[in-house]
Parts: sequence; C-alpha cells; structure tokens
Amino acid sequence: MALILFIFALIISFYLLARVCDEYFIGSLDKISKKLKLSSDAAGATLMAIGSSAPELFVAILALLKPGDHAAIGIGTIVGSALFNILVIVGAAAIVRKAVLSWQPVIRDTLFYSISIIILLLVFRDGQIVLHEAMIFLIIYIIYIIAVINWKKLFPYKNNDIIHKVEKKIKESKDSRWKKFTRPLDIILDKIFPSSKHYYSVFVISIAVIAGLSWILVESAIGISHILGIPEVIIALTILAAGTSIPDLISSVIVAKQGRGGMAISNAIGSNIFDILICLGVPWVLILSLSKSTISVSTANIFSSVILLFATVFVIFFLLLISRWKIGKKAGYLLIGLYVAYVLWAISIV
Repeated sequence: MALILFIFALIISFYLLARVCDEYFIGSLDKISKKLKLSSDAAGATLMAIGSSAPELFVAILALLKPGDHAAIGIGTIVGSALFNILVIVGAAAIVRKAVLSWQPVIRDTLFYSISIIILLLVFRDGQIVLHEAMIFLIIYIIYIIAVINWKKLFPYKNNDIIHKVEKKIKESKDSRWKKFTRPLDIILDKIFPSSKHYYSVFVISIAVIAGLSWILVESAIGISHILGIPEVIIALTILAAGTSIPDLISSVIVAKQGRGGMAISNAIGSNIFDILICLGVPWVLILSLSKSTISVSTANIFSSVILLFATVFVIFFLLLISRWKIGKKAGYLLIGLYVAYVLWAISIV
C-alpha cells in the first residue's frame, strides 16, 4: 500500500511540475527576457535554465538536509538529469523542428559545460567534498553568466531563430477522463497563481511551488528505494532525473515548435551547467559553511555516469560539426536512442 502511495505521489508531482512549467513558467520567462532585452540563446542559457532546473536544486538541498546519508539522491538526480537534458531534450527539440544554430553560443556553452564536467570528475576522485572545492563551482558559474552577457559583443553573431505561431490543438474527447482526474489540481494551481501581467510574481511563485514538489519527490524516492531494495542512486539517476527534467523538456519543445531551436539547445546545455555548478555547488557550500568540514559522496554508480556525461559533449559537438551547425530528426532519434540505452545499462548494474 505504501509503495502505491509513493508512486502516486511521484506521478502527481511530475504532472504538477509539467503544468506549472507549461502554463505559468514559459509565459513569465518570455516577458522577463523581453524586459531585460535578452537574446533567445542568452534567455535559454540563463533564465530558462535556472527556472526549469529548480527541481534539481531543491532535490539536492533537501537530500543533504534530510537526516541520514541521502546525498546520493541529489547527486544522482543532477547527473541523471544532465544526461536526460543533453540526449532527450536536445533530441526532442530536433525532432519537433530542425534547428539552425549559430556556432558562437554553441562553442560558449559546450566549453563551460566541459569545464563543469572536468571539475566534477576532479572533485569526485577522492569521494570527499571540501568548502574551497564547492566555492569553485559557484565562481565558475558567475564567470559563465558574465560570458553569456558579453559573448555577443566579443563574437558577433546573428539570431537564426525564426518565430512561428503555434496553434493550440483542441483536446480530443479521449482526454476527457484524464482532465476530470486532473481538474482539481488545475483549479488549485489557478488559485495560487496571479494574473499573467504580474509576471515577476508568477515566476517567483513557480519556483516556490517547484520547491514544494521537490520535497515530495525526495520523500517518495527514498520510500520506493527502501521498499523495493533498490539503491537510492539508481532511483535518482533514472526516475527522479527524468521526472525533474519535465519542465526542461516541455520548455524546450514549446520554443522549438515556435522556431526558436537555438533557445531550446541553449536551455538544455545551460541547464546542465546550472545543474552541475549551482545545484551541487550551492547545497555543498551551505552545508559546509554551517556544520560539516567535509561531505562524503559515494562514487560507485555516479562516477561512470559522469564519464558518460563527458562523452555526450563530444557526441553533440560532433553531430553539430558534421551537419554544419544544423540538427534535425535523424540526430534527434539517435540522441534519444542513446538515452534509452543508458537507462537500460543503469538498470542492469543494480
């Protein structure tokens, strides 16, 4: 009975994450990025990445704060989510609409992404995290934000995104049963969020709701892990990683349909940079500053996943290079296929 309740809580939380992102987050993000006069790739790499990666951040913080040794849940979720982002999200965006990218922002994001993974590998080598190592993560992210803001001045490039109006499809009658089930949840969300004209408030409330749902995800994942006897890190690398990346996936597919493929790709890679540098760096700095001198991390299943994470950088970069900075359906299906293979491998080593 407890297992059913935990699974039910996971499903509801994933649905609410998707709804908050689809209905509230995207609209507020567009208004904020226009207010700040950000280019599509800059908005994708910063605001969209930060907002849609909030689940991973709160999962990592809550996993560290929860009594007991649950750090692997946060780390596993972030590493697994990074693999999901780079393979599934980029793949899905490419399948939805072929994207023509400018090489300058791609070079920027892959460079910082590679640096992030290298630092992660170096930090994990002894299984112990100390304060100065955690601080390095935050410093590099600050440098990345500065680079995003100034990159276009240093390396001028044109925005290749072409905006297309996407008509909302009328829901088929077959969805009516599902809508009846989710209607109470939708009504609650509509009551929580203010009018879309208050877009800063909508953005902040979105993050707060995501934080609450992340707490439910952590508790449910720990419960399922204990009942089934599966290591927490495996649950995190697969189920939690995919579930917390739903906002990223929806955000990227929506903007890809609109013809903003560059924004979708920048969101996926920018989210990974945020996941590694902030979602790990911030919780580590908080814990190490307040109480502990070191944080122990189990590298058994995570280290091999980080190596695979580094390999995905070369796969994406190679695909873009041989296709002259274009990415379409064939590459999209290949990337998603690689993620399926990774999940099967992760399950097989339990």
